[in-house]
Amino acid sequence: MIEFWIICALLLAVALAFVMWPLWRGMAKNNQVARDAANLEIFRDQVAEMDADLANGLLTPELYEQGKRELEARLLDEVKPGGVGGAVLPRNPLRVLAAVLAVLIPLASVGIYWKLGNQNVFLPQEQRVSADGTGLVLSEAGLKDLEDKVAKNPNMPDDWVLLARSYAQLERWTDSAKAYEKLTELVPNEPQVWAEYADVMAMVHGKSLIGPPTDLLDKALALDPNNLLALSLSGSAAMERGDYAAAVRHWEALLKQLPPDSQDAQVIAGGIEQARDFLARSQGGKKKRTAQTSALEQNTPAAGGERISGTVTLGDAIKAKAAPDDTVFIIARAAEGPPMPLAVVRKLVRDLPLQFTLDDSMAMAPQMKLSEFDKVVVVARISKSGDAKAQPGDLQGMSAVVKPGTTALNIHIDSVIK
Repeated sequence: MIEFWIICALLLAVALAFVMWPLWRGMAKNNQVARDAANLEIFRDQVAEMDADLANGLLTPELYEQGKRELEARLLDEVKPGGVGGAVLPRNPLRVLAAVLAVLIPLASVGIYWKLGNQNVFLPQEQRVSADGTGLVLSEAGLKDLEDKVAKNPNMPDDWVLLARSYAQLERWTDSAKAYEKLTELVPNEPQVWAEYADVMAMVHGKSLIGPPTDLLDKALALDPNNLLALSLSGSAAMERGDYAAAVRHWEALLKQLPPDSQDAQVIAGGIEQARDFLARSQGGKKKRTAQTSALEQNTPAAGGERISGTVTLGDAIKAKAAPDDTVFIIARAAEGPPMPLAVVRKLVRDLPLQFTLDDSMAMAPQMKLSEFDKVVVVARISKSGDAKAQPGDLQGMSAVVKPGTTALNIHIDSVIK
């Protein structure tokens, strides 16, 4: 940091030199000398003209002498005796300006940097404050100061929140869990605190949400059934313990609160489809939903004629570009309408060729169902990243425009997205 300020001082000195040196050298002299010299030159020119007129007979000697005396009198009146020396004015305004700028420029530069600059930019990475605006303390020295502050006044929830989150950011999970435990005593009715506590406890328990973390999540949801973090983690916990119905229930509640076309919504929708898939397999491998699954889908009407079914195959020419564990998304979209998927099925390349069925039970949002659109396009995409959003390098096939109720639809994956 000292080196930074030394460099700034040197650059500032160079800048001041460029500004001040011309001003300091500039001498605001009396310009009387220049005026006197000009008057003398004019006098000489006029006398020369009169001499020429006299020689040519245009002036009489009397007029010549009279005109010369008038010129000499005017010259004596205009040329001041004190102007010959070119005296400097008592105070040079250019030097005064240079002195003022020598003070103002450094003060303004430091003030602007202090207001707009980042004083931490040259600190070691481990000593900086987090750049996401959370104000988390990421240095051991900073943590020590925060710990001392909390020890002196242990009843300030805001300080405990900062301490717990800073510990978690530094992956000091046990310390973070202890801080959250104290925080839940201070603010027992904050669902977000319980959800974050569960997330940290999962890391303490080997990244597992089963057991105490699940109990903490239950407390968070009891306080706020719509808490986003609690719903997300509760769905993951349910998947981990094999309760796929609970995973669907939690993630569907979460999906309703997310922007329909957001990346998070697509990820959660993929998780819901996977949970439904596992649920179907656990119930004997049947593809149709059981009465229990239908109840979890919040009484979504069973799709009759408003479904699309068919087969997806992979072209031989690009088969080598796909790995067996790559994700396959089968997506129905409105041919004329918003780009949000109306129904999604998620499989793996190893399942190809595969038969699929898309219906209203697979909708990502209640207001965006397959049965509500007359013209639909079905896309089959192999995602190398596992992301439902199309990316360069993904493999894709697409149907023509079809109507809900279409069966025996054949989609051939035969192109690479550029």
